[in-house]
Amino acid sequence: MSIKYCDQHKDCERQRLYRRFCAAVAGIILLALLIVLIVWLVLRPSKPRFFLSNVDIVCINVSSSSALAVTMQATLAARNPNERVGIFYDRADVYAEYRGLQVTVATALPPMFQGRGDATVWAPFLSAAGVPLPPYLATALAQDETAGYLLVTIRVDGWIRWKAGAFITSHYHLRVRCPALLTVNDGQGSYGSNAGGGLGYFKFNRAAPCVVDI
Repeated sequence: MSIKYCDQHKDCERQRLYRRFCAAVAGIILLALLIVLIVWLVLRPSKPRFFLSNVDIVCINVSSSSALAVTMQATLAARNPNERVGIFYDRADVYAEYRGLQVTVATALPPMFQGRGDATVWAPFLSAAGVPLPPYLATALAQDETAGYLLVTIRVDGWIRWKAGAFITSHYHLRVRCPALLTVNDGQGSYGSNAGGGLGYFKFNRAAPCVVDI
């Protein structure tokens, strides 16, 4: 009887030690999460601000088979508005859309770190050849050019991290949408004297802030 009681006593002791160990680990995890939450609430990092300052369309053509060829250059500026937090841009791809359809190949921006209050300017070339357009989009593009105004959207898709001192967050998905309104032949479209295209045929209307989602 004494041997059985001793074995039960050892089992109970092991269970108590196991519960204490689990409680200690849970306490350490909760403390770490609390510290991270306090740091986050104190610093309150703001998302970067993007601005589209220019779009140059070198050429945009639709073939008889509704295949689109386009070459353009977009000038984007990004600013870190935080006074105590830096931003790592680990990956960022830029591409152009027309009425919800991606019309250029994504161009990768170089990875970089943006310090507190710093600003960065990129001017990537965006191009594609043989992009299949649905018939209704090919018609809409021709109508927009004829009317004299063309609206495209420059998008940025990537992943960023915030850095405060030695503390670095996990990755956050960066999504940026920049509308770009261009006049075609000074707003005259195909009815003007310069209907054949050429330098200045497409003109960026005005700089505009971008919509940034994290």
